Amino acid sequence: METINDIVAVINGILWGDGFKASMLPGLDGVDIATGPILIYMLVFCGLWFTFKLGGVQIRHFGHMFKVMKGSTTSSQDGISSFQALCTSLSARVGTGNLAGVAIAISVGGAGAIFWMWMIALIGMATGFAESVLGQLYKVRDENGEYRGGPAYYIKQGLNKTWLAVAFSLCLFLGYGFIFSAVQANTITDALQNAYAIPTLYSGIAIIVVAGLIVMGGLRGIARFAEMAVPFMGVGYILVALFVTFMNIDLVPQMLGHIFSSAFGLEAAGGGALGAAIKAGIQRGLYSNEAGSGSVPHAAASADPYPRHPVSQGYVQMLGVFFDTIILCTCTAFIILLAGMENAAEGQGGIGLTQDALSVHLGASGTDFISAAICLFAFTSVVANYAYGESNLHLFKLDSKAGRLVYTFGYLGMILWGSVAALPTVWAMADMALGLMSVINISAIIMMTPTIVSISKDYFAKQKSGEKIEYRDGDCPIQGKTEDNIW
Repeated sequence: METINDIVAVINGILWGDGFKASMLPGLDGVDIATGPILIYMLVFCGLWFTFKLGGVQIRHFGHMFKVMKGSTTSSQDGISSFQALCTSLSARVGTGNLAGVAIAISVGGAGAIFWMWMIALIGMATGFAESVLGQLYKVRDENGEYRGGPAYYIKQGLNKTWLAVAFSLCLFLGYGFIFSAVQANTITDALQNAYAIPTLYSGIAIIVVAGLIVMGGLRGIARFAEMAVPFMGVGYILVALFVTFMNIDLVPQMLGHIFSSAFGLEAAGGGALGAAIKAGIQRGLYSNEAGSGSVPHAAASADPYPRHPVSQGYVQMLGVFFDTIILCTCTAFIILLAGMENAAEGQGGIGLTQDALSVHLGASGTDFISAAICLFAFTSVVANYAYGESNLHLFKLDSKAGRLVYTFGYLGMILWGSVAALPTVWAMADMALGLMSVINISAIIMMTPTIVSISKDYFAKQKSGEKIEYRDGDCPIQGKTEDNIW
């Protein structure tokens, strides 16, 4: 186990940290390679690349992103609605990172980190657009005739690299199928034990019962749950943040000025603080919105799109990045900064800072609200994670009743284990799985740039000419081929 921990630490050091250090593995001598966080560089490059190649689609078509949501509530026997797909992806994205992650960014990089979080969300919208277009284009039908897809499918069909598709799927099963649900369950049970002294085993059993009832309904059951839960928790959190903001409206101009001046190192703390603000903002923003990790294309692929064109799902999921980071993360930032808690952030755990900040505004009820929000945000992630893992069963020809049953029992067992376990090692393995997924997915979508650009131009041209926006096989050149009878 110690050797496994060492290997995981090395991989995470290369992907997320400061690079490979020979001293991390026993018996190795040599010079440490300080590469910097490679994955952060890849994600930033990917966002800038698609912003350039798609002509700043997230800015030029910002209004159209909302227009696409009109008529998005209609589903069919083949797939869920675009709105359900958006809510499913948000239920996985919106989690403790929106509450604790922002607090960590402020504690490490100060108020300026929020500006850089906004910037990475802006370019991440282009990445989310690109990967979601591919997810929708290369989707397949499972044995029930419902749509499934994701990076494994567009890697296999578009790039003809089956081995790479299998590698991605295995990382996704490890991460979203099992580990991530365990750590989210641990977050819930810890919060309930700390706030209300509920034993972790009891709350863990309650989680698997409720989650089991939802996921047994398949993707449609998960989508219906997400469609109800995500707007409720999102709107509730926004309303609380707006109430706090209006209570302190006289402090808002000063707070905004502080965010911008800190972002560019114009305050007394100087250059070191600038570097910390940039790194913290980018890292927490990427963690929060998941653009580039390859998770969101699974939700995008499951939709019956409106208009009936793969690019419409690019707009829908681009909206998800905007809502997750620029809306919800900003809500947390305002709650913390308007409470004057920035200096108190040092040395505090992320969620504790958010709880303390809301208590300043709302008293003891603020702590109760954050505890409830943590539980709901984390639980929606638990449920959505199941859908991402299940989407890859088709790739291994396991999308049968027996295959789903085995997967479901494994998923529920990991939730129960996560509810009562100490999880530092599992968190590290989760970071590794997410990191490897992201490396594979980013490499794939960059290799598939010609297809993304081609099909996007097809949509743009039809939109500009006023003709019906619809995609049919052969409308534009793409790499590889789509499954028969999909388009």
